[in-house]
Amino acid sequence: MSELTSALRIRTAGPDDLDAVLAFWKTSAEGTSISDDRDGVARLVARDPGALILAGRDGELVGTVIAGFDGWRCHLYRLAVHPDHRRQGVATALLAAAENRFAALGGRRADAMVLQRNETAHHAWGAAGYAPEERWRRWVKPLTG
Repeated sequence: MSELTSALRIRTAGPDDLDAVLAFWKTSAEGTSISDDRDGVARLVARDPGALILAGRDGELVGTVIAGFDGWRCHLYRLAVHPDHRRQGVATALLAAAENRFAALGGRRADAMVLQRNETAHHAWGAAGYAPEERWRRWVKPLTG
């Protein structure tokens, strides 16, 4: 294990982390979501306190992943690593924490939301053992205006 990886602190987010997470996503995450606001993240943390996983180094937020489990499927969202901390094991540590969470909850397979245009993410997800599922297409309908 490298010194950089061993210095990581993986933990779940709490209500006091919401503003830092939202600010982090603006600089480190690709794309935006309808739920990228304080109310949306607060609902996530309140409903499923173990779902939002954070990686920190020296007191600085350097990565996030949402590991949501609905009792049926395991879903990964918002895997984001600060640009200055990429290729240092942060995503690997976050995904390991997410996959351990899923296994403990009885999950059988994880899926990830990955933007089609984000080639860098495709390489990272592939290196972690994930592959596109070409038989399915995501269909969405906004529930708010």
